[in-house]
Amino acid sequence: MRVQRVFCLAAAVLPILALTPGCTRDRLSGSLSDGYYTAEAASYDENGWKEFITIYVSSGKIVTVEFNGRNSSGLLKSWDSTYMRRMNEQDGTYPTEYTRVFCSSLLAGQNAASIDAVSGATNSRAAFKLLAEAAMNQSKRGSRQIAFVPLYAGTHE
Repeated sequence: MRVQRVFCLAAAVLPILALTPGCTRDRLSGSLSDGYYTAEAASYDENGWKEFITIYVSSGKIVTVEFNGRNSSGLLKSWDSTYMRRMNEQDGTYPTEYTRVFCSSLLAGQNAASIDAVSGATNSRAAFKLLAEAAMNQSKRGSRQIAFVPLYAGTHE
């Protein structure tokens, strides 16, 4: 009698759990949930940029990636021609160049460990990897909230 009650309860509850977000087999197996997921730096870096990444997942795979930074007035790093020119002269690369490499690496490898290095963009690569990992973790959890990631030690808000 007791076994029948447990079985009936399980038969009634399991279909409901399967339809509840966070309880599906995909989330339990760690695969990516479809949708847009964003992670951004918790503070601004020493140059006044706050980097962010947005991934779009479809059919369990990352299909688009946007990586950029914005300053306190909202200007995007990839649009700041003065900053890009200065960085290119100093480091031999600039945001729109290394961003394409990082995003292509993530799309090809589907994991943060697969990000190719770009000479002159070591710090941005490290930030990209941490942000990509955080956005992917949000996708695995099915959480659409922005993940704020501490990236820069000793910087200002």
